[in-house]
Amino acid sequence: MDTNLDAECKVIRSGELEVEVQSGAMTRLAGVSQALVGAEGIHLAVATIPPGCASSPHYHVNCESAIYVLKGKGRFLTGKRLDNSLAIATGDFIYVPPNSVHQPVNDSLTEPMELIVARNAPVEIVVEHDPSSE
Repeated sequence: MDTNLDAECKVIRSGELEVEVQSGAMTRLAGVSQALVGAEGIHLAVATIPPGCASSPHYHVNCESAIYVLKGKGRFLTGKRLDNSLAIATGDFIYVPPNSVHQPVNDSLTEPMELIVARNAPVEIVVEHDPSSE
């Protein structure tokens, strides 16, 4: 068995987060990523959606995602035309398979929505999707 028992654990402080690509009104800050720690099969970030806003419709080609709703309530739209609406709220977990079109929406007009986003790839391949083209 080839193990590296000397591999170093790393702590990423809140001021050291990696600013990632914005999707619509959603912003994302990574704490575990390939760029920050050399991760090879995992990624962890915090996404924030301002009140009354949403990410752009999109899908991930190369990874699964797991999302935890840390704060807020809204909808998670899915499907090529975004015609499936799933209610989401604080404490909910969401599984997103590869190639699944989705769009988180913050229905609050006063509070931001905060999501913890994990995926099984160090770098994602994101494709923006236009539901009106379906």
